Amino acid sequence: MIYFDNVTKTFSNNCTALNDVSFGVSKGEFISLVGKSGAGKSTLLGLLLGYDKPTKGDIVFEEVSVSKMKQSRLPYHRRQIGFIHQDFKLLPQKTVFENVAFALEVFGKSQSEIKRIVPQALDLVGILDKAENLPEQLSGGEQQRTAIARGIVIQPKVLIADEPTGNLDVFNTREIVKLFQKINQLGTGIILATHNREVVNMVQKRVVVLENGKVIRDEQKGRYYL
Repeated sequence: MIYFDNVTKTFSNNCTALNDVSFGVSKGEFISLVGKSGAGKSTLLGLLLGYDKPTKGDIVFEEVSVSKMKQSRLPYHRRQIGFIHQDFKLLPQKTVFENVAFALEVFGKSQSEIKRIVPQALDLVGILDKAENLPEQLSGGEQQRTAIARGIVIQPKVLIADEPTGNLDVFNTREIVKLFQKINQLGTGIILATHNREVVNMVQKRVVVLENGKVIRDEQKGRYYL
C-alpha cells in the first residue's frame, strides 16, 4: 500500500533529515514509527502527504508515486489519509460536531451526508454526548478524541498519528491507544509516530525505528522497543 523507496531529504541549510530510508506498509497494517525528536519522523510523514518532495528516492501510495504527483491530484491523495496532531488543532469557535463536520465540508459532502456520518464517527470515538460542546469545554482526552473523529470521518485508508499522546496523561494515553487499536481492527491502517516507549509497548505491533534520519530497526509484531 505504501512504500518508501530509498528516500533522502536534505533541506537548503544542508541538513539531512532522512537518509536512504526504505520500508513498506501493507494495507490495514498498524506500525509504530519510533524515534527521538529530530529523528525524521515528521519529515517522513510530510513527504507521504505530499507537503514536500524528497531530494532522492520515491514515496509510493496505492501504486502511485506521491513524489511525481501533479499538484492538482494532491487534494484527492490527502483525502485517503487521516492525520492526527499532538496539539489537536481544533477550531475553538466551532462545536465538536462542527469541527468534525468541517473535514467533510472541505471535501464537498452534502449536509445530509454530514448529518448521517458525523454522529457515527463521534459514537465510534466515544464522545457523541459532547457533540454540542466547544473545545474549551472538553478534557485533553476528549479533545484528542474529537481530532481522531475528524481524522476518520473521511473514511481514510490509513490514519497517521504524529505524537498523538504527547499532551495527555497516562490514563488518557492508554485510552487513545485502545481507540487506535479499535480503528485498526475495523480495517484502517495506522502509522503511529512517537518517541514514547510505553505507547509502543502498549501497541505491541510492528516497530520501525528512525535515528538521525535512518531506519536502524524494523521489528515485527510481538517485539518490544526497549
